[in-house]
Amino acid sequence: MRQYINLDDGTRLAYTVSGEGKPMILMHGWGCNADTLASVEKTAAESHRVYNIDFPGFGQSPEPAQVWGVDDYTRVLEDFVRRLGIEKPVLLGHSFGGRVGILYSSRNPVDRLVLVDAAGVKPRRPPGYYVKVYSFKFMKQVYRLIYGKEGAAKRIEAERARRGSADYQSASPRMRAILSKVVNEDLCHVMPAIKAPTLLIYGENDTATPVRDAKKIESLVPDAGLVVFPGCGHYSFLDNPYQFAAVLRSFLTNKK
Repeated sequence: MRQYINLDDGTRLAYTVSGEGKPMILMHGWGCNADTLASVEKTAAESHRVYNIDFPGFGQSPEPAQVWGVDDYTRVLEDFVRRLGIEKPVLLGHSFGGRVGILYSSRNPVDRLVLVDAAGVKPRRPPGYYVKVYSFKFMKQVYRLIYGKEGAAKRIEAERARRGSADYQSASPRMRAILSKVVNEDLCHVMPAIKAPTLLIYGENDTATPVRDAKKIESLVPDAGLVVFPGCGHYSFLDNPYQFAAVLRSFLTNKK
């Protein structure tokens, strides 16, 4: 059952709480919500008090009023932690949630960090990507000349939706703008500042956040170790739930 908290900036954040013990916060990926991590929450709650949040714009948390970046979402997490009096939590972030986990852990004390198929390394772009980008920019200029500012804006948004990913197409206009912003944020420069023991869990066949990104993160975070699940994709915790639970349980209960 969701609980709600009103943060200092007016954000209303939904979350669930389960288990007892040291605090742990779960952060879902883009297009998901706290329910996506229900199986992870069940495992973590065996040893920890688990807070499973809906990021603003997902689940039962309203959209941000402005176009946010990773820093804005991280500030929400920082306020959440402060308001609830949580001290040195374990953080687990899947995909987009991993971005927030990386940035938070680089500037705040955490007990441990778990990055599951996490984003944070700027995607490699094939040459064809840049052809599409610059042709799209040219098209925007042409639309403005032909249709005017308002008419062009409608056609440009329709074209973005047609060309975009499934996540982009299913999002509202503001959340599309946020996705476009956060997906290009590279967090490699903050990774060396993470001091907590860090577990990376990735699917071997993940194309959204490939294993090469995981290896890059592992090389930059001082105390990091990588586990790769064969045959799994971007949702490794769902593709191989039993092995995932065993690895997570071991990491959470082992003494440092």
